Amino acid sequence: MNVQDLGDLQKALLEAEEIKKDRFKYQSLGKNKTLMMVFFNNSLRTRLSTQKAAMNLGMNVIVLDVNAGAWKLETERGVIMDGDKSEHLLEAIPVMGCYCDLIGVRSFAGLTDREYDYAETVINQFVKYSGRPVFAMESATVHPLQAFADLITIKENFVPTNEKKRPKVVLTWAPHCRALPQAVPNSFAEWMNAADVDFVVTHPEGYELDPKFVGNARVEYDQMKALEGADFVYAKNWSCPGVINAADYGKILSKDMSWTVDVAHMSVTNDGKFMHCLPVRRGLIVTDDVIESKNSLVIPEAANREISATVVIKRMLEALEY
Repeated sequence: MNVQDLGDLQKALLEAEEIKKDRFKYQSLGKNKTLMMVFFNNSLRTRLSTQKAAMNLGMNVIVLDVNAGAWKLETERGVIMDGDKSEHLLEAIPVMGCYCDLIGVRSFAGLTDREYDYAETVINQFVKYSGRPVFAMESATVHPLQAFADLITIKENFVPTNEKKRPKVVLTWAPHCRALPQAVPNSFAEWMNAADVDFVVTHPEGYELDPKFVGNARVEYDQMKALEGADFVYAKNWSCPGVINAADYGKILSKDMSWTVDVAHMSVTNDGKFMHCLPVRRGLIVTDDVIESKNSLVIPEAANREISATVVIKRMLEALEY
């Protein structure tokens, strides 16, 4: 799911506001319907928030952790399955579809084959073979439920004035000890471009996001300059997207600790609010005093994951009725 799939973004935000006032208003929509949540990767917020959202809507929920309770699944076509993978995804997917009405899939990028990841190979197989409506609970390249929750959080925490009618939002890269996917920054950039915000992306050279996500955002390689006057600072690590050099895809090109968001970074903002999708590596992405400050929105942001998921699942259930 991309931001365009929601249609009018302002209407979606108003719907989120309505649902937050009464989370169980539409629980009749999901009566006798089942959501299957398929996890190829670990999860805390996504699992809990999406399951809670489905329950808000009256649905039954099946949670399948592919790595801890199912046969190991082969995802490649044309292979000889003489290894440790006992079942092919092309049989498993239609079987899953037999037992549910909607499917949510969480499958991270492998970070070794850019073409494979950016083709969204795994989730598109669910779309093609399950016979059910499918949504991403984070895919190889996008995390739409997170980005929608981020936008809800920004809307709730920005008060327009005569001098400033739209917030300045900065997405800043930060160092990490592991190579991470680009799904969160991709979606955050895409959704901020669609929203009424002044959006800036800052990162070291070589970390340029795919143009289809970064869009018309201003890219600034000087982090402190980018942060000046920011109302919201969204910190996130990502590995090299391979836009400039495809051979670098998925690699860690920098561990520069000067990019860690600390009090000095936040001091040049407009009393900026700190955001992160969680889980966060303290001392790498952000310092304790920033994430624990009164301006940290990481918990309200996580809470809004329930709201974003409820809006999306509600709309999918409504579509089933036609």
